[in-house]
Amino acid sequence: MLGALCPIHRGLSSVLAKLLYASCFALLLLGGGVLLAEDSTVHGSVRVVHRSASESDSGEVVIWLTPLQSGGSAGPGPMARLLQKNKKFVPHVLAVTRGTQIEFPNEDLFFHSVFSIHQGKTIDLGLYESGAARKIRFSQPGVSYIFCKIHPEMSAVVVVLQTRFFAMTDVAGNFQISHVPPGRYKLEIWHELAATGELNAQTRELNVVSGENEVSGIVLHSSDAPEEQPAKDGDPDYGSSGKARTR
Repeated sequence: MLGALCPIHRGLSSVLAKLLYASCFALLLLGGGVLLAEDSTVHGSVRVVHRSASESDSGEVVIWLTPLQSGGSAGPGPMARLLQKNKKFVPHVLAVTRGTQIEFPNEDLFFHSVFSIHQGKTIDLGLYESGAARKIRFSQPGVSYIFCKIHPEMSAVVVVLQTRFFAMTDVAGNFQISHVPPGRYKLEIWHELAATGELNAQTRELNVVSGENEVSGIVLHSSDAPEEQPAKDGDPDYGSSGKARTR
């Protein structure tokens, strides 16, 4: 095959022929091998069924692929931001790879005091003023629920993953993970208002082939839990789940 790609004339010396052969092989690896290793796309949609007929949002579902073969672990990604503005965290759900540093800028005109509970990274950034920012590296995989001690209606979620192959659904529930090398993967999903048992039931093995790979049949049921009242000490009442259902 390589001989057909790199025709060698009979009059060339054996040394020159070997150099030409090696050059063409290197070009083939650079021009084709990399593309072959990362030309696969995994896409699909997730439908979130709500209790309330007025709700139809299927966004903020995190989908990720973990290679079943050796290797494939991800290093830190570029610094991410979880903004505090208008007494909200923006975005509400943030997915990053393990070791990624996240900045928490305060763009409100008043103080915030950001902390986390439950799984994943436990943080307490303390009290800081308008225009200031805090940074912290999320080195532990898992799910961190983020709150403000001063404003209990504020909440966000940071999902820290050990793989770079992940995506988040848009409002319509669509997602796409690009540049996935062909191979066997474990597909997992997470949604803030879906039961853990239902999320675990959606875990599956996926054989990614070169080209387009479609994932279908993912349906989740949202609890549509109402906002919980703050506890007497001013902190949110997290209940037994460790989550405050506030946006």
